[in-house]
Amino acid sequence: MGFAFIGQLRHTATQVHDPQLPLMKKVMSSGTAQPGFESVKALFEDNLKHYFEDNARLCVYVNDECVVDLWGSASGDAHFDGDSLINIFSSGKSLESIAMAWLISEGLLDYDTRVTEYWPEFGGSGKAHLTVADIMRHEGGLAAFNQTLNPLDLHRESLHQNKIGQIIESHPLYYRSENDGDRREYHALTRGWIVNEIFRRVDPQQRTIGAFLEQNIQAPLSADIMVGVPSDALSRIAVLKPVGFKQHLQMSAHPFKSRRQTHHNVLQLSARLAGFVLRNRRTMNLKRPVPFEGMQRIEAFNEPVIAMGETPSANAHCSARGLAKLGSAMAMGGTTAGHQVINPQAWQSMHDQPVRREMGINTTFTRGGVAHFSHEPPPRTAIDRGLNTGREGFYGWMGLGGSIFQWHPGLKIGFAFVPTSLHVLDFVNERGKTLQAEVLQCLRN
Repeated sequence: MGFAFIGQLRHTATQVHDPQLPLMKKVMSSGTAQPGFESVKALFEDNLKHYFEDNARLCVYVNDECVVDLWGSASGDAHFDGDSLINIFSSGKSLESIAMAWLISEGLLDYDTRVTEYWPEFGGSGKAHLTVADIMRHEGGLAAFNQTLNPLDLHRESLHQNKIGQIIESHPLYYRSENDGDRREYHALTRGWIVNEIFRRVDPQQRTIGAFLEQNIQAPLSADIMVGVPSDALSRIAVLKPVGFKQHLQMSAHPFKSRRQTHHNVLQLSARLAGFVLRNRRTMNLKRPVPFEGMQRIEAFNEPVIAMGETPSANAHCSARGLAKLGSAMAMGGTTAGHQVINPQAWQSMHDQPVRREMGINTTFTRGGVAHFSHEPPPRTAIDRGLNTGREGFYGWMGLGGSIFQWHPGLKIGFAFVPTSLHVLDFVNERGKTLQAEVLQCLRN
């Protein structure tokens, strides 16, 4: 699916206020929506009013043309604009998948090859059999590390000193899906660290994924997509604010009314989360240390020392506009605005061999490590339906608390939603999904 930004779209601004939400002083929204997508803009503004959104950005491309480019603040934040950078958490997994697909384009990598062919030292402690596809599909048995990392070791210069690589080389397997039926374990942070080490060993220039994105994506597409934020861009980062149980309870007391069904009620969300934990309890039971030194709460991701490090799976900083431009390329088979991100053969290989397995929730990941959302086969549980319904046909992934970076090759859609308000109970990203569903509805009308 394709997205492209059109600079000549007329800028508009709207201010709305909901007196039922005293914590939100003023709701402001700006941006453009092409004819036929007015309902998407209306829904985006409704989300700002009713969803404790704080700040949010939405950008959509169709057929390589920007049709929606919106941003807004539910707290009257005058510093938040269309160029603000937001941590997209696990939506960054799609970025690392694209980086690996570029290696496929160059004939440098094969998903079905053992990692040890590219990184011999990786095979220690029982890991010699793992393929690149195993890692990409969250089936590598390395879902967490047995030690806490120093954030400075994830900075680009430290990565080249192999500080993280040495930890991975000696690390044992926690879990292996082939020994436990059709299950996989979510590599929330570690997939990015492992993939980054593979990438820099295979890349002829020995670049990290962050450096690759800077040179091959950010510069040619003029797209703000960063893994490892440089010091001169730190001031552009918007602060993340988790939404707690109390605020979810307030949302439950003021039901959200829209054309799309949304599970916003705290009891519904808690039930889903409880079901996920119960289904995934055996692999979540491991006593694992916190990922970073000094990290006690999710707000640690606001710290510059973490933002400057490379954790591609959970710490990319992007604008929705930049992601949508890249989504356009992926929706169009690897090329947007005359720039080829990956060639057609690599694009096909990346999307091939979707495998459906249990991960606390049934997920379908391709060989290249992106999820495919569909109702084939029919979802077996309410959690599975919640994950797929409203985003059928999309590929990509989403991030903790709300972000979504996905593309729809069938309808040539590139989609990016990046909020600063983290709805941590909403682990299938419902509020962003309502916007996806509305885009699909607009294209069907």
